[in-house]
Amino acid sequence: MDQRIIDLFDEYTHAPLSRKVFMERLVKLAGGTALAFSALSILEPGYAAAATVAPEDDNLETEEVSWPGDGATVKGYLVHPKGKKKRGAVVVIHENRGLTPHIKDVTRRVAQAGYLALGVDALSVVGGTPTDEDEGRKLIGQLDPLKNLNNYLAALTYLRGRPDCNGRTGAVGFCWGGGLVNQLAVHDPKLDAGVAYYGAQPKAEDVPKIKAAMLLHYGGLDTRINAGIPAYEAALKAAGTKYELYVYEGANHAFNNDTSPARYNAEAAKLAWDRTLKLFKEKLG
Repeated sequence: MDQRIIDLFDEYTHAPLSRKVFMERLVKLAGGTALAFSALSILEPGYAAAATVAPEDDNLETEEVSWPGDGATVKGYLVHPKGKKKRGAVVVIHENRGLTPHIKDVTRRVAQAGYLALGVDALSVVGGTPTDEDEGRKLIGQLDPLKNLNNYLAALTYLRGRPDCNGRTGAVGFCWGGGLVNQLAVHDPKLDAGVAYYGAQPKAEDVPKIKAAMLLHYGGLDTRINAGIPAYEAALKAAGTKYELYVYEGANHAFNNDTSPARYNAEAAKLAWDRTLKLFKEKLG
C-alpha cells in the first residue's frame, strides 16, 4: 500500500481530522472511490478476527472488575491463569479508541504468559468503550488528562492490593497507551517494568523520576512519534535509567495491531512481544 495512504490514516486517527476530510483526501490518493474503500478495508481494524487467545480459554479466568478512581468508578477486564498463585501484575493500556476486542485479546496474551493482566477501560468513566471507533477517539480526546492518569495509577494500586499479586507490577501500552506507560513510569516509583509501543515521550525533565526498567518499541516509518526519540533517549542516558530502545525498520505505527492488515508487521510484532515477555519475566517473576 502507498505509504502516503498509511500516513494519512495515521493523521486521521491521531489528529482532529474529520471523517469527511479524511475520505476526500483518501479518494484523491487512492485514485477513486472504489479504491479508497478497498484501502480502508485493510486499514481499519477487523475485530471479527481479533482473538488469538480465545475468550473462553480453558486455562484462563476472566472477570469484570472495578476500583475507585479520581471522582469516578473505573472498570477493567481482568484475566489470569487458573489456579491459586501469587503472580506479577500488568496493566494493559489501549490505543486511542478504548478497550477494543483487540486489546482484550492482548490482555489475554499477557495472562497466558503467566500474569495478572488488567485491561483498563479508560472510557468506563463516560459510559464505556463504544463500538464506533470515531466516537471512541472523540471521547478519548475529551478525558481530563490528570484524572485519567490518576485512574491508571489507581489501577496499579488496585492490583498491588489483590491477594493473588506478588507485589510486582508492570505496564504495557500501545499508541495512546504507550504514551501513558511513559507517564505511569514518571509518576509511580513502584512500577517495576514499563513497555511503551510507539508512545509519546515524557518531558525530558521528568525522566529522572523513572525508577522502572523501560522497554521502548518504535516503528521505523512512524516519523510523527519518532521525532521525540532523541530527546527521550538522551534524558534516559543522563538519568542512568535502565532501558532498551528498538526501532523496527520498515514497520509502521501500530505495527503490533494484527487486526489492521495494512500496518501490522508480523516479524516486528513477534520480536517486540518476545522482548516484552522477557522483561516481564525478569522484573515481575
